[in-house]
Amino acid sequence: MRIFEIDRSRVSEHLALAPLALPGACAAQGYLWISLTREEFRASLPEVQRILQSLCLTQLVDLHVADLLNDQLPSHYDYTSQYDVLVFRRLSSGPGQAALGNGKGTTGGEPPLPAPLRRGPPVLRRVDTRPVGFALFDRVLLSVHPEDGAVRDAFAARLLAAGSPGDHGAPALDVRATSARVPTGTADLMLRVINQIVDGYLDMRRELTRQLDHWQTELIDPRSRFTNWGALMEARQSLHHLDEICEDQRAAIQDWIDSLETLPPAKGEAEQRERELVMVRSRDVLEHIERVVHHVHRLEQNAETAVQMHFSVQGHRANDIMRVLTVLTAIFLPLNLIAGIFGMNFEFIPLVHKADGFWIAMMAMLVIALLLVLVFWRKRYLARTR
Repeated sequence: MRIFEIDRSRVSEHLALAPLALPGACAAQGYLWISLTREEFRASLPEVQRILQSLCLTQLVDLHVADLLNDQLPSHYDYTSQYDVLVFRRLSSGPGQAALGNGKGTTGGEPPLPAPLRRGPPVLRRVDTRPVGFALFDRVLLSVHPEDGAVRDAFAARLLAAGSPGDHGAPALDVRATSARVPTGTADLMLRVINQIVDGYLDMRRELTRQLDHWQTELIDPRSRFTNWGALMEARQSLHHLDEICEDQRAAIQDWIDSLETLPPAKGEAEQRERELVMVRSRDVLEHIERVVHHVHRLEQNAETAVQMHFSVQGHRANDIMRVLTVLTAIFLPLNLIAGIFGMNFEFIPLVHKADGFWIAMMAMLVIALLLVLVFWRKRYLARTR
């Protein structure tokens, strides 16, 4: 559990939830970021509801609480007149950490079953994802993370560094530079966390590209004996799964952008600027997701093309082998005919009773074989392939 209070350019961390429910616990111009794991959220739900009631004059509805506790929920967006809920799936920090629920969420208190490990290279095992839930209020951002909390801790370190005062009386930062580093509101903070989640997918695509390029080289090489068919099929399934995840993410962010466009006009210049900043960050996140989707589609096409080229190369290799065997058969066919003629059971056959008849027949067979080899070579039936 990590709790942060952001007041303009100042960031402070609180250690407990209970004091924040008191009136005046949070600055009038500031807001809170309450970050919990699912187990912590389930255990401290009454305290969280009291804080929301005190600062935002509303509470989470039961359905949204169940969504935030559900470990199998896809990326999606929902809203009420008082707050917004956004669920966004992120990559697991290690293989096999994704938990499997019972299909109805994990609100029943039963421990989740561990997910089966993915086979194949380690990069494919990283496609396992876990949902991160956000409940967005005017003065509170509630985020529910998986047990590891890697994304939360990484962003919290950056947030504390950005909100720390200057060293040894250094001059204050420019207002514009400070606002670029410290989130201006709960929506800005949520989008920055989501942007860091999407960056994890962008980093993983490089490893996927490197692995698939290695397999493509093996598949296209006619001298290689490719045996990693199981891993390749797992890669194609993982890419398809990643495509579905990114499509859900894109739909959720698009719904969020659509809801921003339906807001009533801003009451002042500061509010208008904050909305424009949120809209710009939302479009930036959407553009990053579309980049991941585009790259996944390209990887799927490359994998399919590599498989087709592999079978094409193998078919060409089989054709070369059959062509050589056919040429050899054509060369030995007249030789077998000559040998069969001299093997007939007749008393009088030319060259049979001559002393040099055997050598004459052998020379004739050799000349015929050489002529056929020359003819087939000129027709490139015996051409050397590279």
